[in-house]
Amino acid sequence: MFTVYEKFYSNVWFILGLLIIGVLVTWKLPRRFPLKESLVYFMYFIFLGMTFDHTLGIKPFDYYDVNDSSSYQFIDFLSYLTFGPFGYLFVYFYDFFKIENSYNTIYIFLWSVSALGTEYIADLFRVYHYKNGYEIYYSFPIYLLILTSDLYLYKYLIQKRQCKI
Repeated sequence: MFTVYEKFYSNVWFILGLLIIGVLVTWKLPRRFPLKESLVYFMYFIFLGMTFDHTLGIKPFDYYDVNDSSSYQFIDFLSYLTFGPFGYLFVYFYDFFKIENSYNTIYIFLWSVSALGTEYIADLFRVYHYKNGYEIYYSFPIYLLILTSDLYLYKYLIQKRQCKI
């Protein structure tokens, strides 16, 4: 599928492309939240992504490496930044479509499938290197957990904002 040169840099191009597209999409969308709240959604998702990646990617688990080596590189940092737009868009569309509580499970499930699909494409571009028996579908419950916690954060911040009004 890739030449040796393309294999080496395909992960970098994928991460840069995903980051640029994610930031542009979130930048161009009409503002739905105050700036501080938007930054909280971005940072929260980046923090959770880094936390889970570092927890699962180092000993004692050591289930995968991100990018070309197990050592931390600048491109790894950029890959974690791609989580920010994803988390923001998750909350943005939840708010935009005014999803009712009875549909939360379906909404979280669909976004988890989307996250798994994105991870699958990232794997094709050699962003992830699974090892020690880890399979991509093991990430699904992690996405369920992260997105559920993101939704709770959204509901908490909305409630705090409404109390101030």
